[in-house]
Amino acid sequence: MDSQTQARIENLIQTSPIFVFMKGTKLMPQCGFSNNVVQILNALGVSFETFDVLSDPEIRQGIKEFSEWPTIPQVYVKGEFMGGSDILIEMYNDSTLKEKLEIALAS
Repeated sequence: MDSQTQARIENLIQTSPIFVFMKGTKLMPQCGFSNNVVQILNALGVSFETFDVLSDPEIRQGIKEFSEWPTIPQVYVKGEFMGGSDILIEMYNDSTLKEKLEIALAS
């Protein structure tokens, strides 16, 4: 990944306390995994921003290198990579996601 793409990714992550790289938008997810993440975050009532990786091949590939995580969606909280759909589902089901988000957003 070139330094320009890395800088763009870092800047995007900093635009919101909760940021999601996904396929589609939060109003129109383009894959089931992205939709799962949107539904979970909406259910928790938290504000978040998204980036549609389908609109930018450099970001789509770059985010995988940036996080060293091979799949999309990818969720960042306060700049820290949390995981993808499966991890968020697991954390949501055991209530650790709500707690982690509350702590992160309070600080």
